[in-house]
Amino acid sequence: MKSDPVSQMTASRKPSAFQRRPVLIVDDSRAQRKVLQVQLTRWGYDVTEAASGDEAMQLCLAQDFDIVLSDWMMPGMTGLEFCKAFRALPREGYGYFILLTSKSEKTEIADGLENGADDFLTKPVSADELRARLRAGERILGMQDELVEKNRLIGSTLGQLQKLYDSLDRDLIEARKLQQTLVRDRFRDFGGGTASLMLRPSGHVGGDLVGSFVIDPQRIVVYSVDVSGHGVASAMMTARLAGLLSGASPDQNIALRTAPDGGRDAWPPAQVAASLNRLMLEDLQVDQYFTLGYAEIDLRTGVGTLVQAGHPHPMLLRGTGTLERLGDGGLPIGLIADASYPQTSFTLLPGDRLILVSDGVTECPNVFGEELGCEGLKKMLHHNKVLASADLLEALLWDLNAYAGGGDFPDDVSGLIFDYRGPV
Repeated sequence: MKSDPVSQMTASRKPSAFQRRPVLIVDDSRAQRKVLQVQLTRWGYDVTEAASGDEAMQLCLAQDFDIVLSDWMMPGMTGLEFCKAFRALPREGYGYFILLTSKSEKTEIADGLENGADDFLTKPVSADELRARLRAGERILGMQDELVEKNRLIGSTLGQLQKLYDSLDRDLIEARKLQQTLVRDRFRDFGGGTASLMLRPSGHVGGDLVGSFVIDPQRIVVYSVDVSGHGVASAMMTARLAGLLSGASPDQNIALRTAPDGGRDAWPPAQVAASLNRLMLEDLQVDQYFTLGYAEIDLRTGVGTLVQAGHPHPMLLRGTGTLERLGDGGLPIGLIADASYPQTSFTLLPGDRLILVSDGVTECPNVFGEELGCEGLKKMLHHNKVLASADLLEALLWDLNAYAGGGDFPDDVSGLIFDYRGPV
C-alpha cells in the first residue's frame, strides 16, 4: 500500500533509526559543549555546536534545529537575546528552546519565558534532569508533528473537497439550465386564452414546476407542481413529471387518452391525480411526494374543472377586480394509497384570470417568521391586479422579496396565470 504525500512529509520530521532529531548546543565554554555533546550523541541526537549566539544564528539560518540548548550568559549576544532572535526566524516546525543558567530568580525566569524559552536547566547540568527535560521537549515536538500532519491532511482534504465542490457546482449550474428548459415557453397563446409562467428555484435546482398542454383545439390544461424537498432529487422528480404532463410527447402524457372516435381526449383531473398517486406509490416507490394544482379549461365556454392536491388554493381574479379562492385542499400525491381527489368546477368569463402558485409564495416568512398566507397573497394580487399577467408575476416576486426582508427565498417560488379571452 502506498503512503500519501502528507504522511511522507510529516514522517520526514520524526526521528528514527536513520534520521535523528537535530539539536544545537550554544555555549562559550568548549568543555561544557563537549560534555553535553557526548551525552546527547549517546542518547541518539544529531548534535551541532556553536560558541556564541551570533554563530548560532548563522547556523539556524541555514538549518532548522528541533531542540536548542543555550547558555544564558555569553559574550556578545546573550542566550536571552539569541532566544528572542531564534523565535523571530521563519521556520516550518517548532523549535524547543532550553536555557542553561545559574539564575534562579523568578523575575529572571519570567524574562526568559517572556522571550520565548520553553524550559530551564540550572548549571551544572545534571544528566538525569537533562534527560527528563529533553523527554518533555520530545513530547511537545511529537504533539506538534502530529498537529502538523493533521493540518496538512486537513488542507489536502479541503483541497480535494474544493475540487469536488467546484465540479458539483458546475454540474448544478448546467442542471439549472436544463431544468429551466422544462419551462421554456414563459408565455403561451391558445387563442381563447394565454398562459404566463414564472419559476424561481431557491438553489441551483428546485422542485417546482409549472406548465400547460393542449388536449384538443377547444380544451387545454394548466398545472402547478411542488415536489417535497429541495435539490437534485426534487429536480429529477420534476423532470419526470414534466415528461408525464408534456404536450410535446402526448403518447407519454399520463393525462391524455384516445377518444372513441380516434381523436385525442383527456382523463378527468381527479383521475389524473389518482393515476399520479398510484405511480408514485406503486411504480416509483420514492420517499417523495408532491402537491398539485391542475385545471382543465374549455376555451369555448370558459368552464373549468380543477383538482387541488395539497397545493395552495388557486385564485380566480375576475375582470371586475374581485378575488375568489377555489378548491377544497385535498391530499398531496404520493402519501396515501387509494387517496381520492375531489374536483371543483368554475367558470371563466372573458377578462378573468386563473392563478396558481406554489407554497413557496404562501409559506414565505417575514423577518418575524410570519408566513404570507392566503390572505397576504390576496392583498398582493389585489394591489397589482391592473398589471398584465407577466408583469403581475414579476411584481409578485418583488413584493414577496420585500415581505421576506430581501435576500434569497427559503423555498422555490413558482406561479402561473391563465388569462381567458373567450371563444375565438
